[in-house]
Amino acid sequence: MKLLLKLTRSMKQSIGQWIALVLVVAVGAFFYAGLSTYSNQLRDYTHAYFEKHHLSDLHVYYSKITKDEAALLSKIDGVQRIEGRYTFETTQSFEEDQAALTIHSIPEPNTINTPSLTEGRIPSHAGELLLDAHYAQEHGYHVGDPIRLTMNKHESTFIISGLGENVEYAKKNEIQDHRTEGFAYTTEDTAADIAGGPFYNELLVEAREGYDIGRLGQAIEQQSAHLPCMNQVSKERTFSYSQLSQTIYNNKLMSSVIPLLLFAIAAIILYLAMSRLIDSERHQIGVMKALGVKNRSIMFHYMGYPLLIGIVGSILGCVLANWIFIPFVTTSNARAYALPGITFSISLISFLPPILISSSFGMLACYLSGRRIVSERAAQAMHPKPPKKSKKLLIERVPWIWQRLPYTYKLISRNMMLNKPRALASSIGVIASTALLITAFGTQNALLQVARQAEEVYSYDLKVDYKPGAPTQSVVIPPGVQHSYWLSSYPVAFVQGDELENATLTVTEPGNRLIHFFDRDGQLLNLDDSGVLVPQSYADKYNIEEGDTIHLQFETTEMRHKTVAMKVIQLTSQYSSPAFYCTPAYLEGLGIDYRPASLVVQAEQGADLNTIRNVFEQDERVAGLADRQDLKESAQYIVQQNQFVFVLFILCAAILSFGAMYTISSINIYERNRELATLKVLGYPKNKIYRLIFLENIILTTFAILVALPVGSYAYTFVIQALSSSHQQIPNQLNEWMLLLSVIVAYALTFLSNVLLRRKVTGIHMLAALKGFE
Repeated sequence: MKLLLKLTRSMKQSIGQWIALVLVVAVGAFFYAGLSTYSNQLRDYTHAYFEKHHLSDLHVYYSKITKDEAALLSKIDGVQRIEGRYTFETTQSFEEDQAALTIHSIPEPNTINTPSLTEGRIPSHAGELLLDAHYAQEHGYHVGDPIRLTMNKHESTFIISGLGENVEYAKKNEIQDHRTEGFAYTTEDTAADIAGGPFYNELLVEAREGYDIGRLGQAIEQQSAHLPCMNQVSKERTFSYSQLSQTIYNNKLMSSVIPLLLFAIAAIILYLAMSRLIDSERHQIGVMKALGVKNRSIMFHYMGYPLLIGIVGSILGCVLANWIFIPFVTTSNARAYALPGITFSISLISFLPPILISSSFGMLACYLSGRRIVSERAAQAMHPKPPKKSKKLLIERVPWIWQRLPYTYKLISRNMMLNKPRALASSIGVIASTALLITAFGTQNALLQVARQAEEVYSYDLKVDYKPGAPTQSVVIPPGVQHSYWLSSYPVAFVQGDELENATLTVTEPGNRLIHFFDRDGQLLNLDDSGVLVPQSYADKYNIEEGDTIHLQFETTEMRHKTVAMKVIQLTSQYSSPAFYCTPAYLEGLGIDYRPASLVVQAEQGADLNTIRNVFEQDERVAGLADRQDLKESAQYIVQQNQFVFVLFILCAAILSFGAMYTISSINIYERNRELATLKVLGYPKNKIYRLIFLENIILTTFAILVALPVGSYAYTFVIQALSSSHQQIPNQLNEWMLLLSVIVAYALTFLSNVLLRRKVTGIHMLAALKGFE
């Protein structure tokens, strides 16, 4: 009981230091609880959501296929079930803009890609629609309202029977814009009237568990070879599934890397603080031993300090994560995806890892630091350590320099050289926290670079996508267009031994001025007819170098599983949606016909872009249009979606840094009570005592920063490598301004801790400090 009272009194006497250590632990617990909760619950929800609504494993597209022909395909080995539907595109015009609405027929019965109703009912009569709930909210539609849609320049009116969401549209577009893009479902009879007959143009395939989708696609292709214009898209290549999978992958990495980094810094700070705290209380340990307190009880007494810090800090961090982090990711996830009913909440299990990790390191520090002192005899422990022998400093051997140094600087130099382990221990905490600041600022800057590059790579005003199979040879470029270039993108698989990874091959003209390529150093690259440009992200993962030969396997229906060998001419840094690039001449040299599918155009200066856009919109062959504003919005969306997390990361790094500097400086003052009291008795001015201590802290911070710059650069590279993948490249070069900002923040936090510690210096009791060891 008395030891418990002593523990309480010790914490009360050094309440600032105790709070700083609690904050250090709370930072790690905050990010661990928030990121792990978001990552795990998003993964679990999506898996259950896909299972419940039977997300299709394969989409197969035809010009026309009957119900009987679809039924025959359902007997293929590996097929769990097949459903046919008719899909068509419509538009809706508003006062200021236009929206695109994709409409599917609902099979009877519907067991694949089943909708999730939020209001109303499934369409059962001709002319009824189940409308996208988010699209309806944007435009103020309700159940029972009529909606007028345009198909092939003819308007039709539908009645909204219900509102809902669908598993295949968890992500509709890059910025999840519900206003200009939506989906709907109608009855098979309505679709048959629009199509001109009871047939389908799309099959939804659900494969048996564990069956290879590639083999299944080949079997379907062979069985329906007599049907025209067939194309296949696996669920891994669908926009919604691939985007959601990439988010889950990124969250899993972030929930592992960032908390691990924060816990490592917190463990170092806690370890240094506890080891030096016990060493500074050797006299009290000697008194307890003299009073008959057992060694085990003394050890447990000191272990209670980090245990209490770990418990309080972890609970505080998890509670703050539940109040701040979870509401943010809930809102952010709702903006990014349409996942009905998903909720995030921190479980009690999330409290355990932070408590165990922080407490374990603290108690380990107590054991390693205390076992030597506890094993000493009581009288020996009650005596102060013998003073270290003082040696001449190197600078003292140069009299003309030493004699000109102010007395304060001489004291600082002697103290630091006399207590090298203490100075080194102080520096380690500052090095670790400064390195974390560099990593935090660098990661935030990398996010901004990713967003900026999207606008630097693409300089076109419009991108026109044409329908599959549409003849593009007769396309007439409208007046006012300065530059225009054709391109086409092919779904491919990157082949490395037995491993296949989904990728995209983009083919465009070598003189394309509207798409730019950059190397790792930001220098412009040229595309020529001698080979293929390879994304740096693939090169890093598979150790690809210039001059190597890579193999790409085409996944289109016409060239399914045709593998070609391509020579790597250069590596390109592509931060967003990396793709392989080659020219039409090089592709045709490999025996593959080039069919352009998209056109990028740049308007002349002063030309009316809206007029040019209207010309393309009138072309029935056009499937979609995108402009530079879409690119800017996509880039801004990336920043907005991730900004909050990285701002929190920077804030938490600053808290960790402050906690490290305040704790270590506080212990330094406690250890030097007798020395500082002596200076007070000798009449040393108070301001000079402040400057003596705080200037020493500044010198230690300067030394730590010099070491932290390379350490922080390495830590940043490690984090970037952990978060990067073949489908996502993150800039790994630190900006000198980010390094400078990290240094400024480190000095600012040192200054702040110095200001807050002035009270400790002022509160030193001269008589008590000088009599302490008598």
